[in-house]
Parts: sequence; C-alpha cells; structure tokens
Amino acid sequence: MTTLVIAQTLRFGLADGVKVAIAPLLTDAPIIVGSLVLMGGLARIEPVLGGVTLLGAAFLAYLAVESFKVRGIELHQGKTEPRSLRKGFMVNLLNPHPYLFWFVVGAPTLLKAMSESIVAVVLFAGGLYVCLIGAKILVAWLVAHSRSFLKSRGYVYVNRFLGVGLMMFALLFLRDGLGFLGILS
Repeated sequence: MTTLVIAQTLRFGLADGVKVAIAPLLTDAPIIVGSLVLMGGLARIEPVLGGVTLLGAAFLAYLAVESFKVRGIELHQGKTEPRSLRKGFMVNLLNPHPYLFWFVVGAPTLLKAMSESIVAVVLFAGGLYVCLIGAKILVAWLVAHSRSFLKSRGYVYVNRFLGVGLMMFALLFLRDGLGFLGILS
C-alpha cells in the first residue's frame, strides 16, 4: 500500500495519494465483520487466504508492469485516469495482511474490547486507523512536495525501482499463496 501511495502521489498528486491511503476505511469493514464471525473457524481459512493472496500477487504484478512502462510524466496528463481509490481498494482487498491482522490480532482484541466497553472498541479501532492512514497520508504529503521531481529522469528510475518493489511483493504473495494452498511447504 505504501508503495502505491508513493507511486500515485508522484504520478497524479497529493489527493490521489490520500485516496490510496484511505482505502482501508472502505475495505476493512467486511474483513473485520468476517473475522469476528469466523473466529472459531481459523483452521479452515487457509485455502481462502491462499486464493486471496494469489489474486493479490497478480494485481501487484500488474501494478509493477505499469510502473515499468512509465517513461516520464507531464503534470497535466489528459488521457490517463488515476483511479487511485480503486487501485488502493483493490490492493488492500487483495492484500493478505489485513486478513491476517484481523483474524489473528484485530478480532481477538476487538472481542476483548467489546467485553470491556464501547469506549475501548472506539479507542482501539480509532487509534489503529489514525496511525495506519495518518502515516500513509504523511508519506503522500512528503512525496507531493517534491513535484518538480516529476519532470526528471530520476522519476523514471524511481518508478522502475517501485515497480521492482511491487514485483518482489507479488512474488512473495505468490509464494505465500501457494503455501496457504499447500502447494509449497
């Protein structure tokens, strides 16, 4: 997600980096509900997690290839639509880490917080998202203030570097997905 925040901010500006950063607000609700409902069936989710991880690997590979295609950028691209919120939504939805977090850490913590008080639930969830999204918005802001960089050859190299990072994550997701499915041990 952070790599996508940086890439979208560099290509399209701060607003698009922020759109990627807020994607967990849209994608995590069903993950949270599902993790709370399925707490008893953790042993059965590995095939589902494997499938989601493989989809995530494919989407990350697609984003990596798009990063490799960048040849430079003009600040006003007429035909290119950023689709930042959609990309952030897809990356977070297909990323196994929110699922792992909510099934293994988040849901048990929320269940315990629910037994204490609604204030504990709000403090846990609110604090989590302020830190998670706030950190990514800060990254987008820092990147956005280097807009003159967009016209340099360095920008092309940064995109290729980010593409390599995305491809590495895609390969890690592929490995993990195959592991969840029992194909790799």
